Amino acid sequence: MNAASQSAGRAQAMLNRVRTLSLRNKIFLSTVGVVLLISGAIALLARGILVGTLDRELELRGIAIAQSIAERAGGFILDKRPEELVALLFDVSQLGDRKALVAYSFVMDVDGKLLANTFVRPFPSELLDVVAPADSQDTLVRPLRIENSDVVDISVPIQEGIYTLGRAHVGLRQSHIDALVAKLRLTFLGFISLVVVIIFLIALVLSGYVVEPLRKLTSAAEIISRGRLDQPLDLGGTPPQPGECPAYSDTDLPCWHLDELAPGEDMPPRTCNPCKFYRKRHGDEVVQLADAFANMVWSIRLYRHRLRESEERYRPLFQANPDPFLVLDVATRYFLDANPRAQELYGYTLAQLQDMTIGSIEPLGTPQGVQRFITEGTSGDHVLYAKVGHITRSGKTIYVNIHATMAPYRERVVVIFSATDVTDLVEKDAQLIQASKMKTLGEMSAGMAHELNQPLNAIKLGSDFLKLAAGMDKALPMEKFQQVSDEISAQVDRAAAIISHLREFGRQSDLMPDQVDIRQPIKGVFAIIGQQMALQNIGVQLELAEGLPLVLAHANRLEQVFFNLVANARDAIQALKRGGGTILIRSFMEHGQLVVSVTDNGCGIPPKDVTKIFEPFFTSKRAGEGMGLGLAISYGIIKDYGGELQVETEVGKGTTFRLLFPPAAPARTGEVL
Repeated sequence: MNAASQSAGRAQAMLNRVRTLSLRNKIFLSTVGVVLLISGAIALLARGILVGTLDRELELRGIAIAQSIAERAGGFILDKRPEELVALLFDVSQLGDRKALVAYSFVMDVDGKLLANTFVRPFPSELLDVVAPADSQDTLVRPLRIENSDVVDISVPIQEGIYTLGRAHVGLRQSHIDALVAKLRLTFLGFISLVVVIIFLIALVLSGYVVEPLRKLTSAAEIISRGRLDQPLDLGGTPPQPGECPAYSDTDLPCWHLDELAPGEDMPPRTCNPCKFYRKRHGDEVVQLADAFANMVWSIRLYRHRLRESEERYRPLFQANPDPFLVLDVATRYFLDANPRAQELYGYTLAQLQDMTIGSIEPLGTPQGVQRFITEGTSGDHVLYAKVGHITRSGKTIYVNIHATMAPYRERVVVIFSATDVTDLVEKDAQLIQASKMKTLGEMSAGMAHELNQPLNAIKLGSDFLKLAAGMDKALPMEKFQQVSDEISAQVDRAAAIISHLREFGRQSDLMPDQVDIRQPIKGVFAIIGQQMALQNIGVQLELAEGLPLVLAHANRLEQVFFNLVANARDAIQALKRGGGTILIRSFMEHGQLVVSVTDNGCGIPPKDVTKIFEPFFTSKRAGEGMGLGLAISYGIIKDYGGELQVETEVGKGTTFRLLFPPAAPARTGEVL
């Protein structure tokens, strides 16, 4: 235990001595140590890589020699010319520097019989014991020990066409291979040693050259870290004063050297050429580092001054703005800031808002709003969302127009948005729409009277029949009595359904929309005025596709829109003063949107009036026949649902109104629509 403690103490003392070394010595010693370690690692790797590579190259050379013998020996074997086969072995094996590498070569036939060899002494029996079958077609490389010498035996097949005639063997001297490897190792180690000496000298010089500039930079960094940006820094030369920089005195004037201006951007005349603060001296990297550091310090000082002035200038505007403004972190969706008007509108203090996410005031699933902008927007985007439903602290739903932008703010990406309260305007719009409904109910009175007269007449006939039967004191068959009573009950239900539908149509819509099947309001219109259209000799065709997506809207408001369009189509047909006409209503999907088209073959709209038909109080009808609000209100209703209302017309041939709706997203658990 004591020995371990002493070892740990000595290691700690050595570490402390290393820490107290000067930077120059640390650079020098660390550079030399790293170079020695790298050199040792390279030497070890090279021993394996280069030696393995050299061995492989010599092996490939031996294979090439054996293949050269095999290619030429086939003819001699077939012609049974052993003398020429022996001459071939000596010529190929002893040619040039191969004599030092090749220890022997010999040829065996397919039966394993020795045909020729280069041994000047008896053929070693060891070779006969280890040779491969003569008819093998594989190239074999095997280390052997023959007569107390290590060799690498290489054998290749001798082939003539598809037939194997035997094998050619070549033996490489392992001693020659080892001598080449040792020579290569010695050369490499000498080169590494030379590199170490050169780097040793370079490290000695550089350690002294780098220390002094780094000491100055360290001192300057220490000053900056304490926030003392106004203190002069010892980075060479006489530093200028901030008052000498026009961009420092006037925050609206860009600094031409440090601000990046867009290409082609207009620049006022420069009054600071050359810049006294921007440094770019000729020199090595150490000098350039000092200049870059000085430029960085000046840019920090300049931008810090600008930021302070900007906050002093714009913070009062943010706080005193009459519109509610909020700042929302895109990543976390938590509020970062809110002006007093926003706190007053939503009923929360700033501290409470900073503990809340956007979901606390804007219900999930809202088709348009800040949450959609966070999902779909990118930095620099600007959007306007009208009549977005938000919830205050008291639980009241208010409607706001949102102007939002996504931008960087204090090293974060945020959404900055204003929320203008338009709840009163929305309620007045609802009142105007309700008044239009009442007018529409008045226009539908003739059709309603006819629709109600039919079930009332049936009820009257049934009751008179029963009264007559009772007055005559005549017993009715039970099945006849049941038939009459069932018919009376069915007509009562029909009349009740018409009245219920009228009551639903006249009811003021909720402020929050719901998911609606577009066929429902279309069929509701013709449940009231269908019979009236038939009496006016106007045919109605409904081509409503099955399985279309739902839309986010109010059913009775859509019913009012379709009634306005159908009424206009009826008036256009009657304006031609002909016997009849046709109204065609279709629903289908197009480019991801649900489309409803209302087409008539009436008089059409003159080109001069097409651009005015959606304006309030514009009408082409005679005085007393219309106020010109139907299409204007319909246009506003469709726009509130995120849709479009388009018109295509031709005078004398007819008009088509196209209503385009975005499909409602499927409601998910926990979402409020």
